[in-house]
Amino acid sequence: MPFPPNLLTDDESIIREFRPHWRLLFIPLLWVIAAIAAIALVHQLIPPDDTTIDLITTAVIVLALIPLAVSPLVTWWFTSYVLTTERLIQRSGVVARKGIDLPLENVTNVLFEQNVVERLLRSGDLLIESAGESGQSRFSDIPEPEEFQALLNRTREARAGAVSGSAPKDATAKLQTLADLHRDGVLTDEEFAEKKQKLLDEI
Repeated sequence: MPFPPNLLTDDESIIREFRPHWRLLFIPLLWVIAAIAAIALVHQLIPPDDTTIDLITTAVIVLALIPLAVSPLVTWWFTSYVLTTERLIQRSGVVARKGIDLPLENVTNVLFEQNVVERLLRSGDLLIESAGESGQSRFSDIPEPEEFQALLNRTREARAGAVSGSAPKDATAKLQTLADLHRDGVLTDEEFAEKKQKLLDEI
């Protein structure tokens, strides 16, 4: 499902959006193939006049497919990773939703892990270390994890440059506004000094 645009901030844009690697669908697909083969075998072995047994057996096999194949497929479909100009997002779940939002300025390190099979299939996990309470977050089954790591690092650098570049301009504009209010008599000397010092402390 596409990430809802109304959940983005005014200046935020999506850089990349994707689902987990397709390898997660391999085992559910094998279960579907095995179920079809089992149903065909049942219909061949059981005499044609025993339709009730055929139907019951088929129903049992189909019900078994729900946790073995349908549930993993639904989980894969409703799990998404989104990289924007401001944050890294993970969303999962159908009815009960859960997610992770990591502001890019809080990310301190990005690592990726691959075993032999994952390297052959070009998938892997990302370990995101960040400042704050979250500490370390694992983003599992990422397609092309090494390339995504590089993209994430480039986006972090661009974000850091944008934030550091805009901070002095914002501070200068606010100082000018305070000076204008003080000159026009809206702020007293004490209020101007207090607000000016507070603003300088935030820079």
